[in-house]
Amino acid sequence: MIHLVVLLSCLGLIQATALPDLTVSNERYTGKVVGGSNAHPSMWRWQASLQYDNWNTGSFAHICGGSLISSLYVMTAAHCILDMQLRFYRVVLGDYDLYKYEGGEQPRSVSRIIMHPGWTGDLVNGNDIALLKLSSPVYGNSYTEIANFPYPDQTLPNGFTCYITGWGLLATGGTTPDILQEAPIPVVEHSVCASPGWWSTAVKKTMVCAGGDGKTSGCQGDSGGPLNCYTDGAWRVHGVVSFGPASNCNIYTKPTVFTRVSSFMDWIYSEMV
Repeated sequence: MIHLVVLLSCLGLIQATALPDLTVSNERYTGKVVGGSNAHPSMWRWQASLQYDNWNTGSFAHICGGSLISSLYVMTAAHCILDMQLRFYRVVLGDYDLYKYEGGEQPRSVSRIIMHPGWTGDLVNGNDIALLKLSSPVYGNSYTEIANFPYPDQTLPNGFTCYITGWGLLATGGTTPDILQEAPIPVVEHSVCASPGWWSTAVKKTMVCAGGDGKTSGCQGDSGGPLNCYTDGAWRVHGVVSFGPASNCNIYTKPTVFTRVSSFMDWIYSEMV
């Protein structure tokens, strides 16, 4: 799915906001995204699973993540779109364990694929973002919710803690989880991430870096999924998982790179018609 690299407001910096306690009845859901754990059920209700039917047999498999941004649209990474044949895709909202029916799932076929016009197929050129129009609206319930956006052009300070979520590999070359994973992951500001020894010129200002500690990262299968950050009193999707290092998902000074959602607000709203 990814070769060179994997996978994966008011203007200016926002102030750091204390994260709410994610414990549920003092119980932590353990397990393992790389370096993570089983997500809290119904916590990340905008998380989507993009699935592909490789042989057109009606048997779909998870390939990427996504975020529900309206009752009819899901945002994902452009590199997750393997071809433009709509019948090969479906999106599932409200899922937690991909291999169990739990009653909250809402599968939808895709009626339109909208690629960003600046997407060239080269991850380091940026614009790795796409919208999927669903065949029918998704309804909100205790399992599904529309994501909040950041402010236009909003950026995050260095070290700000966000959460990456997805069903990607638990380690490079490892296994994929049944249950949605979550992991706290610190933002790496652009001036650091674009410096020599980090991602250098591969990172643009329309991207967000997070991680790079050699412990926590996105990996194959997490692409397209959200970077969830608690800002301005709400969880907001600040990023779309785009890429990471090809040799190992969690390399020190090579953080996971996300498409920065706040850079694409005008385009997103112009396409959701």
